[in-house]
Amino acid sequence: MMTKMMTKMSINQRVSNESSTLALLMIFLTLGNVCAEETTREALHKEVMKYVEQGNLDQAILSLTKAIELNPNDDLAYADRGFVYVQKGNNDQAILDCTKAIGLNPNLGVAYVPRGLAYHPQGHYDQAILDCTKAIELNPNSALAYNTRGLNYGAKGRYDQGIADSTKAIELVPDFDEAYYNRAAMYYFKH
Repeated sequence: MMTKMMTKMSINQRVSNESSTLALLMIFLTLGNVCAEETTREALHKEVMKYVEQGNLDQAILSLTKAIELNPNDDLAYADRGFVYVQKGNNDQAILDCTKAIGLNPNLGVAYVPRGLAYHPQGHYDQAILDCTKAIELNPNSALAYNTRGLNYGAKGRYDQGIADSTKAIELVPDFDEAYYNRAAMYYFKH
């Protein structure tokens, strides 16, 4: 029992340790959705991605805040800033930013996943599952949404659903290490 509790704690630690990889993936996916945007916006997103790669999350937040000041309706800037806040562990602010992005554009699938990630450490697993389900409805090829939903199913003890979601994430992105780890952990806890 103690070993399983310690392993559950290590899963949460691993989630936070791998969050910079997730941030890069999320920002990369966001960039793919804004190809038609003006050059300034593309340059900003490249700048933010560079800061995240360097681990300079504060500068990434400052750049995104500047973008929001210039355009308070920039749904992607709010979503990206929310994702960076997840990386910093500031889940309350991440939830606020993602909720703002969703308010501006309810069809912005990339805003639901970081909000789901932010709900997880707060123990709001049902809300995280709802957000990831919405992200999957909007983008059925989002490996990150499947993996995050699977993580939350696992936290609720719904291991079969969690395993299925992690498996789907692996089918979509075969080198998604975290999905393999999450699936293995859920098999462990299931037995």
